[in-house]
Amino acid sequence: MITLQTLILPEPSICTELSLYVQTDGATGFSQSRQELWAGAGGKLGFNSYFNLFSLDKWMKGCGLDSLIVELNGSGRAFIRVVQTSAERSSNMIYSEIETLEAGAPFQLDISDLIDRSVQGLVFVDIRGLDADGFTFTSGRFATRDTPADLPRLAVSITTFKREEQVRETVARLSDFIEGFPYAKQIHVQVVDNGNSAEIPASPRVTPINNPNYGGAGGFARGLMEATKAGFSHCLFMDDDASFHMENIARTYMFLAFSKDRRNAVAGAMINNTHKWAMWENGAWFDGACRPISCGADLREPKEVIKMELTSGHQRPATLYGGWWFFAFAIDQVKHHPFPFFVRGDDISFSLMNDFNIHTLNGVVSFQDDFSEKESAQTLYLDLRNHIIQHLVTPELERSALGTAKVPIRFIMRSMLRFHYESAQAQLLAWQDVMRGPDFFDENIDMAQRRADIKDMMDEEVWRDIDQADLSEKKRLTKISRPIRTLIGTYTLNGHLVPFSARFWDKINLTMADRGIVYPAYGARKVTYLSANRDKAYTVIQSKRRFFATCWQMTKMLIRFMREYDDLKTSYRSGYDRLTAPEYWQKKLG
Repeated sequence: MITLQTLILPEPSICTELSLYVQTDGATGFSQSRQELWAGAGGKLGFNSYFNLFSLDKWMKGCGLDSLIVELNGSGRAFIRVVQTSAERSSNMIYSEIETLEAGAPFQLDISDLIDRSVQGLVFVDIRGLDADGFTFTSGRFATRDTPADLPRLAVSITTFKREEQVRETVARLSDFIEGFPYAKQIHVQVVDNGNSAEIPASPRVTPINNPNYGGAGGFARGLMEATKAGFSHCLFMDDDASFHMENIARTYMFLAFSKDRRNAVAGAMINNTHKWAMWENGAWFDGACRPISCGADLREPKEVIKMELTSGHQRPATLYGGWWFFAFAIDQVKHHPFPFFVRGDDISFSLMNDFNIHTLNGVVSFQDDFSEKESAQTLYLDLRNHIIQHLVTPELERSALGTAKVPIRFIMRSMLRFHYESAQAQLLAWQDVMRGPDFFDENIDMAQRRADIKDMMDEEVWRDIDQADLSEKKRLTKISRPIRTLIGTYTLNGHLVPFSARFWDKINLTMADRGIVYPAYGARKVTYLSANRDKAYTVIQSKRRFFATCWQMTKMLIRFMREYDDLKTSYRSGYDRLTAPEYWQKKLG
């Protein structure tokens, strides 16, 4: 039998939210050191969880499996059920028996003929202990007797820059996993080192590659080039600092191995480290902005998990994309290599401009730091460039000149309503740089000059030690009800249209959770933002002079953009083909 999906349990270094792995009720326990679950008499272990339910719908549609087996390992007498659930239907208990398991003797159940293939949906196992001594669960899996037509040769390509400790740890974990994986000979790790500092030793499983620092785009372009040259059939792009279960690799590999369609790609979800029970992005789609799917879903709640999985299997936006923290695909389906964005937007563009059939699989997820903590004038500059260009080059995103211009206007106004005038200036520079045409990206592929330019622009929006900040507050407008506060903030452009507001409106302190949102700043004239650890801070203050000066610059840019829009769109569409050709990257990377 071939394992499709292993039932996994919490790992201290990754996630310890037990309910993401198993739903417990009654007398139950989890041994972290032995990686075992225990259920006493009446205690229930339910694997209707984010990491351990089986998405029958996705595996059947994507892979066309003929056989499916459930295997459980443990000891003791238990009431075992296998349940199939689908959208807008009652759950169907396809197996319900009392079984006695013995250690070392796997309990196997062929459910190939028990599942309802007409509705598919999801399958999960739950176990209830029956005896006073309890039932011990040690492992489980979903497996098949099918044989894949062809085993992928998978290159796991990691791009890193000056994160030596993190990437070494990731590579060590990958190497250990691959050694024990049944298809170890089919998987190889590439570490593209843009900083030339990681010092990853070469081995039969790992190839280090020094690379010029052309950002994530250049690193992943190099990884794709090397994978192609080495004869790999598939490539998996991965971040250097992502925390994830190695089961990510196993599920992805088997899904690709059994795939009926070469266009099938697997996009890993993302959970941020602040709240490991909340989904941040289960795939995303793009239209004017990045729109994460199922953002905020509480993965501790089975109903939310089941709804998310059933929805993601059926509702597939035309502009769905996958983040490069974890994205696997067949190399022969690549028509456009990465665009030289440096960072930000290269993964969106890669998904939109190549004809992938993107899937998310439950449990295939990376844990990463909150994006709001990474926001800076530089990231906002990079974000705005790519947002405009996606609309210029992607047929599904085509808009009028004014419709496209709304994207930078919205970005810049979002910054100014939060008094981030320096960020707004960086975003105006981004809009101006897009207007220079696609050759600008070729000429500034390493972003060295622009990074220096933006750094020189920064004075106020710079993190400083907390003892340098004035943390006194005065709250009046910021204490009123949200609807009224929103009306005041919106129709006065957060006080910029009100005389003397800079003198009389509130002084407030905000945390990282509120940093990227406009509403928390409504009603204030002075805002101090505190870092996640509350050891750093910076303060921004309302300035009508800077606001209207930036609005005037933005108006002039809008007039120019409207006038040159058609020529700019034509230039980017031809330039995109040229700058995403393999030959372009071969020349750049030698």
